Amino acid sequence: MNKTKRIKDYGVDIGHLRAGKNNLITDVPGVTVGQVTLSDKQMQTGVTAILPHQGDLFHEKVISSAYVVNGFGKTMGLVQVEEMGTIETPIVLTNTLNIGTAADAVIDYMLSRTPEIGRTTGTVNPIVGECNDMFLNDIRERYVTKEHVTAAINQASDVFKEGTEGAGTGMLCYSLKGGVGSSSRLIELQDKTYTLGVYVVTNFGALHDLMIGGRSIGKDLHNKLKTSEDEKDKGSVMIIAATDLPVTERQLNRILKRSVTGLSRTGSIIANGSGEIVIGFSTATKIPHNKTDGLQNILSIHEEDLDTAFRAIGEATEEAVLNSLITARHVVGRNGNEKPALRDLLHKFSIELNK
Repeated sequence: MNKTKRIKDYGVDIGHLRAGKNNLITDVPGVTVGQVTLSDKQMQTGVTAILPHQGDLFHEKVISSAYVVNGFGKTMGLVQVEEMGTIETPIVLTNTLNIGTAADAVIDYMLSRTPEIGRTTGTVNPIVGECNDMFLNDIRERYVTKEHVTAAINQASDVFKEGTEGAGTGMLCYSLKGGVGSSSRLIELQDKTYTLGVYVVTNFGALHDLMIGGRSIGKDLHNKLKTSEDEKDKGSVMIIAATDLPVTERQLNRILKRSVTGLSRTGSIIANGSGEIVIGFSTATKIPHNKTDGLQNILSIHEEDLDTAFRAIGEATEEAVLNSLITARHVVGRNGNEKPALRDLLHKFSIELNK
């Protein structure tokens, strides 16, 4: 487990619901995350793979949905997700110009595991999300290869590092070094405990907007840095939400929409040039690829029980974004470009977050 201090370690408690065991998306049983980090001078990028469960994803699909908050993005595969309400491959996240490579790698991975694809059954729908890391990474070089994507899938685990890792290696957030972050919340319903987890790639926001635990930390830092830089909110954020809560595709979509509350509490205004895209899935019901006899039963909670899930995704998204910031490390990338790391600035200016 990564020992880097997370936002809770700075005395910042987000929300009211309890977090899962590791406070990660992988607290949802069966969910795993794999990351490959490529960090060397001009190369500051990487890839993340998220597996919804450890079985045969093509033959046992998971209920899924997607919500586009602001569509300035190049994500692949969402048309079929929105139409069919299922996911049948690992979810891969990387930089904007490597989405084709990532999709090709996912297709290769699925073909190697499922010989009937394209022969006796249909094709396959790879899910790929992206953010633009061109400030720190020489994105035109397209450093991510199919081998990197396959490695991320194959090494997926229930523990992983946050910050300047995987798909977040070259990302910026609130004019600071961004990256990847995660969090989870427990949902108590009818004497049962369910889990909702979030994984984010953060690449959005202007420093003066940053809020931590209700405090205008970004405005304070902006004044202390005395920067004359023209800050613009552009970039993107990818939000992946996983849960074992029994929900329909429609209910899941309602939950995903509420991730915006978590983004907003960190200061996001969801600017024109920033693509905010949310992809989510529930592992509670597996949807068979092949038709079975009889009717298919899909269990779901009552609409009035959704409020707890709404709260859970907002809290988990907020904490995941802050974890991505506080765990990120400083890097110098393309053409000497760099952005400070939040934890370094807190130390430099003796700022305590738990006041």
